[in-house]
Amino acid sequence: MYEFIERHKGYLFTLLAAVFVLSTLFKPYPLSWLVKLLPLLLLIIISFKKSETKLTKYFLAGLIFSVLGDFFLDYDRINWFIFGLGAFLVAHLFYIKSLMPVEKKRVAIVTFYTLYGIAVFVLISSGLGELFIPVLIYMSVLLGMAIATLVSKNTNSWLILGGLSFVLSDSLLGIDKFYSPIPYATLFIMISYYFAQYALVRGYYRR
Repeated sequence: MYEFIERHKGYLFTLLAAVFVLSTLFKPYPLSWLVKLLPLLLLIIISFKKSETKLTKYFLAGLIFSVLGDFFLDYDRINWFIFGLGAFLVAHLFYIKSLMPVEKKRVAIVTFYTLYGIAVFVLISSGLGELFIPVLIYMSVLLGMAIATLVSKNTNSWLILGGLSFVLSDSLLGIDKFYSPIPYATLFIMISYYFAQYALVRGYYRR
């Protein structure tokens, strides 16, 4: 069974992700959180057998906390948002740890990430209210993860795309929630989010 999943992981992940992404056009519906988790659970199954070293176990932990974050954000997007934010913050910390060691390079792109993060935070800051500090901390860690994909000694194009897509997804979420609603926001957020997770997994185990 594992061999079948591994061989067809790209098609299976795309199918599961497409089902949830398209279903966002018809939400809410019962157990939508479970449908949302299926693509990430597939990535966890794929990653579990490959997690033999300490660093790969950190990466797997990042996926597991991402699943928790997905659950919190979909089960109750209003009251449990802070729990989802916390789960993804821990996920990114594990991703950063799994990308060690790093080296100094791509300074220009790192600077761009930093300036972009500041710009987005300034844009949404007036709508954050009591979430000002939690979101500031989360965005800092998210940018740290994206930068880690750039400066890791074992980086590749898939990892970099994964980090970039994660930043895009969370930027859209933040702007839509705290600044101004974006038409079909959930559609674009989930497409970029699922691609980010898939790209990180594909890149990490190709190192």
